[in-house]
Amino acid sequence: MPPSDAAMHANPEPTVWVLTDGKAGDELQCLGVAERLAASPVIRRVAPRKPFAWLMPRGPIDPREAPDRPGSPLSRPFPDIAIASGRRAVAYLRALKKASNGATFTAFLKDPRTGPSAADLIWVAEHDRLRGDNVLVTPTAPHRLTQEKLAAARAAPPPFIAALPRPRVAVLVGGDSRHHRFTAPDIARLSGGLDALAASGANLMGSPSRRTQAPLAEAVAAVFARHGGWWWDGKGENPFLALLANADAILVTADSTNMLGEATATGKPVLVFEPSGGHPKITALIANLIRAGAAHPFRGQFDGSPYAPMDSTPVIADAIRRGWLRHRSELGLAGS
Repeated sequence: MPPSDAAMHANPEPTVWVLTDGKAGDELQCLGVAERLAASPVIRRVAPRKPFAWLMPRGPIDPREAPDRPGSPLSRPFPDIAIASGRRAVAYLRALKKASNGATFTAFLKDPRTGPSAADLIWVAEHDRLRGDNVLVTPTAPHRLTQEKLAAARAAPPPFIAALPRPRVAVLVGGDSRHHRFTAPDIARLSGGLDALAASGANLMGSPSRRTQAPLAEAVAAVFARHGGWWWDGKGENPFLALLANADAILVTADSTNMLGEATATGKPVLVFEPSGGHPKITALIANLIRAGAAHPFRGQFDGSPYAPMDSTPVIADAIRRGWLRHRSELGLAGS
């Protein structure tokens, strides 16, 4: 029997671990979900040595990081909920479940590559193949943005954004990744498209990422300079939230699925620029967003119209909370 709404709020702040190997993308997604649970998550990072790291995700954890070892990322007290992501975290989540005698409710974000039994609940995006009774599927990935944060950033835009007339286009530039490369022709194609977009009357504001190589950043900055746009130089606070919140459209490079998900949470048209390379899963994600009316291939022009924000994070958090409460009930802990 599913927990009632009253039971759902009987213990609104479970203790939560975020369990990863420290990879920024994985940790960001886990933190986004944990924060939607109204929890103050504890970050636990695993660091298996060779050859244990080579055997992940199916092999055992590094014995040096066993729950009973000093300094272990799995040291007591065990949490009510553990949210994990990344290949190296799979075995540790399994070990945590065993060490807690099954008391910890485990959730894994993305395909663990070991099947649905890897956790009590698994989240995957639509473009992943894994399915099962305990597998939650959503169109986009979780993140740390909330509608409240976006509203606050819209209410008080920084001066450099407030000075730009509408329509404003936020330009979020990534860089070379595992599956994409920005070749010289790609950089020229992006620059030409941005020139055309600015010439059409759009006002550009944007920022590079940590992966943006110098030739790409310099080429985009030159376009902004020609058209009076605002380009973050990397100094001071990252303007990412302000850019998203105050844009009328958002241009995102396809090398970052996280940025694509965050952009669709705004409800503003997302213009997707695809550099060389690619991956079937990323292609499928973009196709899904295009079908939903949220994304549009970047053609050097303003395309699309507003839509209902797409935010999978609260959906995932709610599924974890309900699963945890069912788990507590099965253990005889409901109402304690």
